[in-house]
Amino acid sequence: MNDLRIERVIPLSSPKQIKQEEPADQATLESVAAWREQVEDIIHRRDPRIIGIVGPCSIHDEDGAYEYARRLKILADHVSDKILLVMRAYFEKPRTVLGWRGLVLDPCLDGSYDIQSGIKAARRILLGISRLGLPVGTEMLDPIIPQYIDDLVSWAAVGARTAESQVHRNLASGLSVPVGFKNSTSGNLVNAVNAIKSAASPASFIGVSPDGMTSVYRTTGNPSCHLILRGGSSGPNYYEEDVEDAVSLMEQTGVLPSVIIDCSHGNSNKRFSRQQRVLRAVVDQVVWGNQAISGFMIESYLKEGRQDTEEQGELEYGLSITDPCIGWEETEHIIQRAHTLLVKGKEGLYE
Repeated sequence: MNDLRIERVIPLSSPKQIKQEEPADQATLESVAAWREQVEDIIHRRDPRIIGIVGPCSIHDEDGAYEYARRLKILADHVSDKILLVMRAYFEKPRTVLGWRGLVLDPCLDGSYDIQSGIKAARRILLGISRLGLPVGTEMLDPIIPQYIDDLVSWAAVGARTAESQVHRNLASGLSVPVGFKNSTSGNLVNAVNAIKSAASPASFIGVSPDGMTSVYRTTGNPSCHLILRGGSSGPNYYEEDVEDAVSLMEQTGVLPSVIIDCSHGNSNKRFSRQQRVLRAVVDQVVWGNQAISGFMIESYLKEGRQDTEEQGELEYGLSITDPCIGWEETEHIIQRAHTLLVKGKEGLYE
């Protein structure tokens, strides 16, 4: 007997159908294309600016996402000569054991798993943020989901738990955006660097076509994959010698020596308030001429901290339900400070 453990099968609309229900206008698609080019130029260091991937650990509320995006847009315009701000919009959450798995899979936050509604909500949010004038970055976790939303994404990540997966390496090799691979949760860099090399090569994988047909995708390889240093159980890895070691390994492996530093997770020892300390160290290295550092990541939302979805009563607006984030006021302050240091150069480090 087959399907002994399948409760039921629910048909899912094709990517083409979802895109028709939540269509992207030509102006938005042109903006995304331009942002992708800017991100790629920074990753390859053809553009001297750095990227700042900033936003909630995960998005669970449309209104909160739009309010945050409006604020971030104002800040992005202010710092755009030195920093290209990309809003972090994560809709899928990898879990070591159990927990809420993200807006795409569980948009109602109640275990009902209305995935069709979740995909539409994610696409709607990406459209809304893009129309505000902000590029968006997200994590690619389920290999089918990109067919529904990838036309609206300007940067993508493959997380620490999936960088070793050949499925995700093949997927990255076919994505039309620069992709960052995070080092493993232990802090090991080898798997992520090997993933970059693998994703730069042609590959084949099984996916879903725009019409919903199971199809074979043949890729040409992605030359804009890069490393994300996120620390690990062995400790932080954002210090100057850590970056030097990472660059050396990348050069020995024959991959692009371009690094984004995650100010959260292992680099902050999971203490969200330390992100500003990590960012300052990153900016110091850039000011002193480290050409390999192409950007940073910050987990930030409207309010500081986090909350549990299991608590009684309504969720507090603007507060993360996954990892704790720094609040908006601190976000604005530390990014403006980073911008000032980048403008002033070495002289600003001693003020």
